Amino acid sequence: MRTSRKGNVEMPAFMRHLVKETEKRVSSFFKGGRAGAAEGEHPGEGEREEVIPSPYLDRPVMDKLTEEGCAHWGLTYALGSMQGWRANMEDFHNCVPQLGGELADWSFFAVFDGHAGSTVAQYCSQHLLGQILATGGIGPEDDPERVKGAIIDGFLHTDKHLHSVARREGWERGGTTVVAALISPYYIYFANCGDSRAMLCRSGQVCFSTEDHKPYCPLEKERIESAGGIVSIQRINGSLAVSRALGDFSYKGAENRMPTEQMVSPEPEVCVVERSPSDEFLVLACDGVWDIISNEELCAFIHNRLSVCTDLRDVCTQVIDLCLYKGSLDNISIILLCFPGAPQLSAEALHQEAELEDLLESKVAEIYSELCARGEEPDLLSVLTLLASTVIPGLPPGGGIQSKRNCIISAYYQQREHYKPNGMM
Repeated sequence: MRTSRKGNVEMPAFMRHLVKETEKRVSSFFKGGRAGAAEGEHPGEGEREEVIPSPYLDRPVMDKLTEEGCAHWGLTYALGSMQGWRANMEDFHNCVPQLGGELADWSFFAVFDGHAGSTVAQYCSQHLLGQILATGGIGPEDDPERVKGAIIDGFLHTDKHLHSVARREGWERGGTTVVAALISPYYIYFANCGDSRAMLCRSGQVCFSTEDHKPYCPLEKERIESAGGIVSIQRINGSLAVSRALGDFSYKGAENRMPTEQMVSPEPEVCVVERSPSDEFLVLACDGVWDIISNEELCAFIHNRLSVCTDLRDVCTQVIDLCLYKGSLDNISIILLCFPGAPQLSAEALHQEAELEDLLESKVAEIYSELCARGEEPDLLSVLTLLASTVIPGLPPGGGIQSKRNCIISAYYQQREHYKPNGMM
C-alpha cells in the first residue's frame, strides 16, 4: 500500500550547493586532482570534467510504503518506508509476525539498508531468515545460547551463499546493513550488523539499544587495520562508512583470514533481553532515522503519538516526516512493534493535541496578518521561520515544531485562501 501527503519540501539552496561542491572535491581527491584550484586555472587542453550523477534528487520522493499486521499472542506492528532525497530506494524489510509450526509464538522482523545498489539488500531480505532457521538451533526450548549461535551462523551462511550468487550473476558490488529482532515467548534477540539500529522502550524509557558498527570504533578499527585497510575520514579506505555488513566483497579479500576478520565483517552482534510485562514498543530503523533523532527523542515521540493515534502506520508516517523535516537526506525505513503494554489512546492526550493544533492555526493566522500589514509577501518559508522562533507550549516531546509541520502548512494555505478575495496575494 502506498500513501502520499500533500506538500513538497525543497532542499535549501546552501544544502544543494554543499552537496555538489563536496561531490566535486571528493571526486577530484580520488582521481588525484586538485580540488578548489585557484581562480583562473583551467584544466589542461583536451581534459573534460567527469560528470558524476548526484546521489540526491532535486526534491524528495515522499510517497510512502506502509504495512501493518499482528500476531495471535498480542503483538501489533507497522512498517513505513520512503525514498526521500536519495536518487534510488535501497531499503528492504522482512516482517514475519508468526514463524509457524512449533515456532508459532515466535516473530521475526528486520530492516535491510542497502548501499551501492539495492540488490544485496533485496536478496538478504528474502533469504536471511531461512538461513537462520536452517541451522536447527532455534526450537521451542528457547535456549538463548543456541539461538544466538543460530543467528550468527545464519548471517555467515547468508553472506557465503550471497557471494556465490554474486559471482555467478556478476553483481559483486554493493552491500547491506541489517538490524533484526527475533521475539520468542521469553526473550527478544537483537541482531545488528552495521549502523541500522534497534531500540526497546519499557515503562516510557529506553531500555535497550544496539550499538552502531562504525569504522572508527576502536575494536572495528583494529580489525580493519589488521586486514590491511585504513580508516580515513571515518570510512574504510576513505570510502565505506560501515564496518559490518553483508556483501561488500571487495573488502573481504584478505588472505588467510576468517570472514569475521575481514575489513568488513558479516558477523552480527547478538544481544538477548528477557521480556517484561513493562515492554511497550520496539523500533527497528535504518540510519536515515538515527542520524537525525536520538534514542531518547524517538522513544518520547512515539510514546506520545501512541496516545493520540490508533493506526500504527500513521505513527510510522509521522516519524518519517519528522526525520525528513529535520534534515534527513537518506532513505528512511522504520518498523514499529507494539507489545500488549504499549500506551493506549488517551482522551486527555487527544484534547491536548486538538488544543495544540488550534494554537498553531491561530499563530499562523497572526503571523500571516502581520506580514500582510507590513506589505510583505507571507511566503511559507517566512511563516515557518517566524513560527519556529515563537514559544509554543505542548509540542510533542522529541518532535518539536517539525513534528507539526503538516498542520502548519495546512493552516498556511487556509490563510492564503482567506486573503485572496482581498487582493492581498
